[in-house]
Amino acid sequence: MAKLKDTDYLFLSTRIRVLERSLLTKERMERMLDASAPADAAKILQECGYPEMEEVSVDSVNAMLSQARARTFDDLSFFAPDHRIVEAFQVKYDYHNAKVLLKSEARGIDGARLLVDTGRVPAPQLQECVRASDFRGLPGRLSQAIVTARETLGATGDPQLCDFVLDRAYFEDMLDLAQQSGSGFLEGYVRLNIDVANLKSLVRTLRMGKDADFLRGVLFSGGSVETSRILATVNAGTSILDLYAYSPLNSAAELGAAAVSGAPLTQFEKRCDDAVMDYISSAKYVAFGEAPVAAYLAAKENEFTAVRIIMTGRLADLSADVIRERLRECYV
Repeated sequence: MAKLKDTDYLFLSTRIRVLERSLLTKERMERMLDASAPADAAKILQECGYPEMEEVSVDSVNAMLSQARARTFDDLSFFAPDHRIVEAFQVKYDYHNAKVLLKSEARGIDGARLLVDTGRVPAPQLQECVRASDFRGLPGRLSQAIVTARETLGATGDPQLCDFVLDRAYFEDMLDLAQQSGSGFLEGYVRLNIDVANLKSLVRTLRMGKDADFLRGVLFSGGSVETSRILATVNAGTSILDLYAYSPLNSAAELGAAAVSGAPLTQFEKRCDDAVMDYISSAKYVAFGEAPVAAYLAAKENEFTAVRIIMTGRLADLSADVIRERLRECYV
């Protein structure tokens, strides 16, 4: 594919600016939290273009989000000059579905209702591939990861190790797509997400009193902070602050250091996620190009998470303050 120019995204960038007006704002989230009932909270979502739900339940919320996610991917895929920008966000659901299928298989249950049909591979197709152990036609890294994860789960019986095999392949796949697309902005987004995952693993490892050998098994390559530097810091017993002093995760690392000493993880993890939002928010000042497209897709993923947190919290009759603590910063 010939190298694309920013002007190739002129129409789609304009469309993105229109779509951004319907994103879930902090003000709308507060109205959802203050609504008298979950059904009233759901009505506010219609202002953001979400479909009406006849009956509000966890299943109907998940169905609504799947429908909205599919519509977002379909819409942007239709107009995107390079589909790899969109596929970089779809790949998450291929690996989610692989986790569901392998763990359901190991437990002898049907996990079909947990599948999300918005990946690059249709969920029914992936389900049949796993059932028949025939992975021809699947993306190469996904098929190999499924084989390795299945073997790992069978040998160890540990679903966390299975997840880690698939998570490692997910980040590698997403980074490959970003690099192939030629989008420096998208590549930076992926590398920052890897950095976040590694920082969270580093903090949890230190809180548990584990050593570098344990940490080595749960780190992902591809971040801006080399895994060798992270491991060297643990081996030397030095502060984690120097690792992230000049990175977007500087303030998150400070909260992480406090968490290692016993402070709650909540604010640390929130600041990690907010650092990613700070990064994608920079695309709001880009007139046109692939960056606004990638940022909008990331913002929608953040929005879907926020909607699920609010609606499931309201259905569980949690207080507004408890739900609010779990929410992250908005794109708008």
